[in-house]
Amino acid sequence: MIHRKSPPEIALMREGGAAVAKVLRRMEEVVKPGITTARIEEEADRMARSLGIAPAFKGYNGYPAAICVSVNEEVVHGIPSSERVLAEGDIVGLDFGALYKGFYSDAAVTLPVGNPSREARRLLEVTRKALYRGIESALVGHRVGDVAFAIQSFVEENGFSVVKVFVGHGIGRSLHEEPQVPNFGEPQWGVRLKEGMTLAIEPMVNAGGDGVKVLDDGWTAVTEDGSLSAHFEHTIAVTENGPLILTMDETPRMESGN
Repeated sequence: MIHRKSPPEIALMREGGAAVAKVLRRMEEVVKPGITTARIEEEADRMARSLGIAPAFKGYNGYPAAICVSVNEEVVHGIPSSERVLAEGDIVGLDFGALYKGFYSDAAVTLPVGNPSREARRLLEVTRKALYRGIESALVGHRVGDVAFAIQSFVEENGFSVVKVFVGHGIGRSLHEEPQVPNFGEPQWGVRLKEGMTLAIEPMVNAGGDGVKVLDDGWTAVTEDGSLSAHFEHTIAVTENGPLILTMDETPRMESGN
């Protein structure tokens, strides 16, 4: 069942989403060569609690951390570790969700560590822009497939691959709600978007093929071919005035993906 949100509920999600954005913005200062991924976890958890939000992932289906930290070929769901040290030239995906006054928000960024290769930076830029292409298509009367097609077509035009085994999702009183929001598909396919729907749109993009496998820890997903992967995500609301990004800490309306 799809749960459409009232304006007051969307306002609460926007408050929680702004706090999620602040946590991820702080990570831009924390991430640097030589730190462990456990240090990222410690700071994300500390800051979340100082902002009055509860980390959504910790304990979710047994996940052991507050934030997912995925390095280089790790696509999503990487587990922070005191043994994993970030190196010059890495890229690191950070996925963070929170519960605030009964509603969830979810966002992700992939950050450069030091000065990655030109191709790595291009992967980050294409994935970020693909997110905004998807958001731009989240209009009343459009369908989920329009969002999916906008993401996939942009990514493939730029020579990269979208991950197909993981998808975006509805979000609200539950972390994962209907409908699913794939990053691949055809225009005018799937659920029609209506005012009050809230979605987590999250392209995951590989530099090589789209194949993914899960490691023995049961969580960390990596590219099958060892290529780099990037992940960006926003929680948005579908409104009569266009898509409203809820996981931003400054300008509430969406920025250009161009």
